[in-house]
Amino acid sequence: MPNTHTKANEELAEFTPYQPVKGEEYMNEDQREHFRQILLSWKQELMEEVDRTMHHLQEDAANYADPSDRATQEEEFSLELRTRDRERKLIRKIDKTIDAIDKDDYGFCDQCGVEIGIRRLEARPTATLCIDCKTLSEIREKQTGV
Repeated sequence: MPNTHTKANEELAEFTPYQPVKGEEYMNEDQREHFRQILLSWKQELMEEVDRTMHHLQEDAANYADPSDRATQEEEFSLELRTRDRERKLIRKIDKTIDAIDKDDYGFCDQCGVEIGIRRLEARPTATLCIDCKTLSEIREKQTGV
């Protein structure tokens, strides 16, 4: 089974980057719509992965007589389910981000309020921190181990 994290990132890479017009207001309707479409496309891809996993689990489930074969299958299924669980959490984060776009509360740092930036958001559409606050957060995380 392919690495879905990579697959999701590849899917995100397929969008056309937003080309801002000189003097245009940050997070105007066109920009919000651009990010809404990126997020909806990403969510759709994740939902399709869920469907593929469900079919795979249903179709490939076998009661192997050999304990090694059974253990291998169980480990494979376990890995798939853990991946889907991470993706389920990501889908919730995507939904929360789409809600922020709909409320015109997207694209600004949750900590300091500055613009996160179009290119950063295209790289990570669910980002809630500007690069400076994210860097400080990661430094604190390393120092405290939390």
